Amino acid sequence: MSDSRAALRYAKAILNLAGEKKATDVVEKDMRLVSSTISENKELQDFLANPVVKGSDKRDALLSVFKGCSKITEGTISMLVDNKRIGMLNEVALKYIILNEQLKGKDVAFVTTAVPLTADLEKKVLAQVGKLTGNTVTIENKVDENIIGGFVLRVGDLQYDASIANKLSNLKREFTNSL
Repeated sequence: MSDSRAALRYAKAILNLAGEKKATDVVEKDMRLVSSTISENKELQDFLANPVVKGSDKRDALLSVFKGCSKITEGTISMLVDNKRIGMLNEVALKYIILNEQLKGKDVAFVTTAVPLTADLEKKVLAQVGKLTGNTVTIENKVDENIIGGFVLRVGDLQYDASIANKLSNLKREFTNSL
């Protein structure tokens, strides 16, 4: 099973539990914190992916980093450590955010760009994505210089990659195949 499908299953289970406890918004706030912290911290990403570090050490470190989060979020961290899936914590958090927003009739558009979006460009992207989905949309902008230019847009399960890095990769593939 791919990590994406597994992350979706974990996120659905967490959303169901949060719904029963009437804490979906609290857990969403926690998941946004988890996602932004992991995305912005390369050392933390490497730490979570390191197979040499014990799971209990990863759990202790994460629980101290995210001290003050809800019991559901702490339980999620412990469950992922116990199941040896802690490396997918960021993806589970992102899937949870998407599922909860969809439950509220909203969508989250994840836009990856080489430079931060300007307010004007963000409005244009919101308008276009709103037309496509028919829902209220919020934007999460991630900056990644590796895409060189352009953007990568993810809304739910849809992804549109208009990055320069992707175009160069496609060009390289076409050139290699034609030899």
